[in-house]
Amino acid sequence: MYQPPGSLDDVTTTPTADQSLDAWRAYASAHERLVRHLARETARETGLSDADYCVLEALQEVPGGRLRSRELRLALEWEKSRLSHQTRRMEQRGLLSREACEADGRSAEAVITEEGRQAYARARGVREASLRALVLDSLGPDRVAGLGESAELLGACLARAAAEDPQCRNALAEDD
Repeated sequence: MYQPPGSLDDVTTTPTADQSLDAWRAYASAHERLVRHLARETARETGLSDADYCVLEALQEVPGGRLRSRELRLALEWEKSRLSHQTRRMEQRGLLSREACEADGRSAEAVITEEGRQAYARARGVREASLRALVLDSLGPDRVAGLGESAELLGACLARAAAEDPQCRNALAEDD
């Protein structure tokens, strides 16, 4: 049913700018707290840092568990120096190896080791249990589905914004 602008329904169903900003602040705060909680819990239970987990997850998700450094850097949206330092530390701990790329022999690839796979599996179990208890069980299926839809929409908007912003496009390219 058509309602003219300014009708009572608009007032009760359309959030004000302040309400929208309050919702955003609440989301951002909860997200940051959740990320910190997961990082602390993962480190306490497995000894992996959040950065370790992110690298291992990216490698675990690709066939063969190997990625060229550039591909890994782009997947994580990290700077070249950050990835280099992180993979060096992880290699020293036996979580991954850095090898010459078989295809061209020039570029390096990060390759997850068996120890890295086991560490990732333990950390993933810790994170999934925590996410289930703190988020999934608390929100219920309908809100989780809505959260997923909202995140996908936001991700698509951010990808478009990054593609249209020369500074975003150039930030990753200049590290090559």
